[in-house]
Amino acid sequence: MNNKLFCFGYGYSCDYLGHELLSNENWSVSGTTRSNEKKQSLRSRGVQAYIFDYEHPLPDPAYILEDTTHLIISTPPSDEGDPAFVSHAEDILKLKNLQWVGYLSTTGVYGNRDGDWVNENSELRPSSKRGSRRVKAEEQWQSLYKNHDLPLHIFRLAGIYGPGRSALDTVRVGTARRINKPGHIFSRIHVEDITNILLASMAKPNPGAIYNVCDDNPAPSHEIISYACEILGRPEPELINFDEADMTPMARSFYSDNKLVNNNRIKEELDVQLKYPNFKEGLKACMDAEKHAIQLFKKPFS
Repeated sequence: MNNKLFCFGYGYSCDYLGHELLSNENWSVSGTTRSNEKKQSLRSRGVQAYIFDYEHPLPDPAYILEDTTHLIISTPPSDEGDPAFVSHAEDILKLKNLQWVGYLSTTGVYGNRDGDWVNENSELRPSSKRGSRRVKAEEQWQSLYKNHDLPLHIFRLAGIYGPGRSALDTVRVGTARRINKPGHIFSRIHVEDITNILLASMAKPNPGAIYNVCDDNPAPSHEIISYACEILGRPEPELINFDEADMTPMARSFYSDNKLVNNNRIKEELDVQLKYPNFKEGLKACMDAEKHAIQLFKKPFS
């Protein structure tokens, strides 16, 4: 095997990328999780998995990270910053074969712009604790790029959705709500498009680059719920005004930022053509993928 991907935080997005790479015999894939159950599940699928978090650094990082050519950091930061940086920055700098590093951040680093546009050169003005932590984590990894030539690429992701993690699922289980906050929009990105963007960057490295990762159609959340209900044949939940909605502080905080995110750089620099440029195409694809999975499950063993 010529290439090795290691993911700090082998979650939903990394799983899709790893699955794609494992179809190529020239790749091996490793990563971390916080759950012993998930570690065993990943290993059964060909991913060499390890336990890692702030309290549990990698037990033998030189051995575990050896021969890594491509590294993704997808661990949620704390007030101290990114746990992979805090625990293993020096180990990562010692990797001799490292060609490409991707840090998965969020568009939350831009904060609230009252509906105005932002691009990768916009000032970072986070309006939440989560956003501030991401800014600190970005700065930590950028320090290794600036001072030690780490081949770093930052990807600022919008809201991630895909099969098993979309508005279809909240409608099915009865937890979907249609919240109306006039003028407020969210940006989203389908998990398959995240995979394609990361692969495009790996094929065309540009250390120091930052990319906004979102689709072409930011939209109010209640429109997504309405469309999910339409294609599922379910009645729409009642439209509730934001000021009157009973929401947790966490849920309410997602409505504090309102901005339009420019995604031109992934198209112009990486030549990416989004597979799902809007939520309607993305949700239809989620529905088709879930139907296909059900049919595969129903097939008898030969």
